Amino acid sequence: MSGSVVTGRDPASGEPIRVTMDGGRIASVEPATGFEDVWLAPGLVDLQVNGFGGHDLNDVDLSPAKVGALGAAMLAVGVTRFVPTLITASEAVIVGNLRIIAAARDADPMLRAMIPYVHVEGPHIADRDGPRGAHPREHVRPCDVAEFDRWQDASGGLVGMVTLSPHEASALPYIAALRSQGVHVAIGHSDASAEQIHAAVDAGAVLSTHLGNGVAGTLARHPNLLWAQLADDRLTATFIADGHHLPVDTLRAMIRAKGVDRSILVSDTVAIGGLAPGRYTTPVGGRVELRADGRLGLVDAPFLAGAALPLKDDVARAVRDADLSLAQAIKLATVNPARFTGGGGAIAVGERADLIRFRWQTGDDALAIDGCWLGGRPVHG
Repeated sequence: MSGSVVTGRDPASGEPIRVTMDGGRIASVEPATGFEDVWLAPGLVDLQVNGFGGHDLNDVDLSPAKVGALGAAMLAVGVTRFVPTLITASEAVIVGNLRIIAAARDADPMLRAMIPYVHVEGPHIADRDGPRGAHPREHVRPCDVAEFDRWQDASGGLVGMVTLSPHEASALPYIAALRSQGVHVAIGHSDASAEQIHAAVDAGAVLSTHLGNGVAGTLARHPNLLWAQLADDRLTATFIADGHHLPVDTLRAMIRAKGVDRSILVSDTVAIGGLAPGRYTTPVGGRVELRADGRLGLVDAPFLAGAALPLKDDVARAVRDADLSLAQAIKLATVNPARFTGGGGAIAVGERADLIRFRWQTGDDALAIDGCWLGGRPVHG
């Protein structure tokens, strides 16, 4: 059979496999002979990327070149599909950056292959300290279908996910309107009641955004919005498993509650991610410090200032902290998020030939990417 070939160990079986790629698709998957010390998996799929490597999607000076540079940075860390995420801002900034991302995607075949849609996280969230997180209070506002329509007009219909808080009456018709257009609605940065959470799911919400974060530091024991989201099997939850956003016990219990099939790993990286440890000044958060272990926090305060570790690190840490097998952790960063990006995310005949080879041993903090293929074309390694 013609086409390029890549080999590596299957995370599910531990045995070597041989994958033939042809025409941008996987043409065959067969057992391979000989020892392989490198693993082979589908390319990672990240549903929440605010920036990385100094590239900030929420920058008021965003350009198509910066979006392209971010795409290349994602490939270098094994992410072959990612969802650019814009946070709460003025409508002018959101609309302007949506136009730029859409233009960059239209002009670049690599970005068209990598970006399925854009995620707008906010601005329809809780305005209280705690649930709001680092989102600017002055731009928090109620749900407005007319504003959403203006986002779609600006981007050519590129908004495919919206995170909101269903704590007020305008949320339910908004959720229903977005779902009727095929948009994924997620619950996050919320102070909604348990009853409001279930009503939002009834209206069409399907995801919980970085569950356990973007919530008040103190909650009633029960009922509360965390229990409601964990208990509702109609919701798939995303988690930041960087070892900083969720304590080990919390991450392990939450993934066990949702189950492997309804759990997704996201990086939620910001522009400081991938840079050298040190102190930086950022538009959101001001003076921040990136430690060598990947923790990004405010200077002289105990609060996090965003996520800095790429998804490949979250996968490795989920194996360790959530008591998952390597194959399960890979599933949480490939097949499961791919359900929300049009399918795929698996090594199977007919699937897109988006693959990574990596080195990993039990206890490692990260996958060491050895090679990356996008549509059968080598792009890293």
